[in-house]
Amino acid sequence: MEVGLESVGHHHHHHAHNTGWILRVSLVATLAFTAFEVFAGFRSHSLALLSDAGHNFTDALALLLAAVGLYLQGKPANQSKTYGYQRAGVIAAFLNAATLIVISFIIFWEAVTRIFHPEPVNDVMMIWVAGGALVLNGAIMLGLNRGKKGDINIRAAFIHMLGDAVGAFAIILGAIAIRYTGWSYIDPLLSIALGLLILYTAWDIVQESLNILLEGLPRGIDLYVVTKAMGGVEGVLDVHDLHIWSLGSNTHALSSHVLIEDMPPSASERILKRINEALCGFGIYHSTIQFEHVPCVLSDSGCHMAADHSHAHDHGHEH
Repeated sequence: MEVGLESVGHHHHHHAHNTGWILRVSLVATLAFTAFEVFAGFRSHSLALLSDAGHNFTDALALLLAAVGLYLQGKPANQSKTYGYQRAGVIAAFLNAATLIVISFIIFWEAVTRIFHPEPVNDVMMIWVAGGALVLNGAIMLGLNRGKKGDINIRAAFIHMLGDAVGAFAIILGAIAIRYTGWSYIDPLLSIALGLLILYTAWDIVQESLNILLEGLPRGIDLYVVTKAMGGVEGVLDVHDLHIWSLGSNTHALSSHVLIEDMPPSASERILKRINEALCGFGIYHSTIQFEHVPCVLSDSGCHMAADHSHAHDHGHEH
């Protein structure tokens, strides 16, 4: 006889309303500045400014996706979406990073073209426009700083802004260098540097969001350490068939088989409580623990999940 017991806990997003308002205001401001930067880029013949405008446009897309993701992941679970919509924010983060990668390759192409066909640039306009971009992105980063700590979706938008702020600062330095050296190649070289910066900032988000979507082990959690912590609980004889994944960017879940002595469910409640206390230390508040009093027939091989479940434990009960 096997007894399955489930313990469910929930994380709640704090300051979601304020973050949503900041995202909406930032979106309008970024779109307006992007239009101005495109105009200034053509007027000054600066590819670096146009590249930064392209980056700013992806910033606007990032803010839009982040706002939509924040709204969706705050919706409660229902009968069809039993885990809620927490993955919506992760999908938004992945799309954000993907657009950054695409725009970076477009920048590379335009920069190489400009190297072979250089054009004079208006360095004064570059400085003023990039200075405006630096102020705008700095203000948005300040607004998003608090919300990025526990949400990959908001962190993706924050990194967009950070990359653009660094890029704007580089444009200012480049414009000063062009003014005093007259070397027009600085402009496309700056664009290439911006493209590399975009790729670098996007790659981390791509990796983490894909890991969540593929239900990989959450970042910062060691499977062996969690297994050892669960196995160290008094009354636990063995831990196997352990799976840990993320429901969203900051909500982790776990399922596992735990071998204990043969006892009634009321007696095993104490063990379950201590296991969940141990899991809370890893930020895991949603767990499904299946107790067994005889060794799992597959425990020697780790209870690997197979495509054919016809020989799975059909004699157990989960509550």
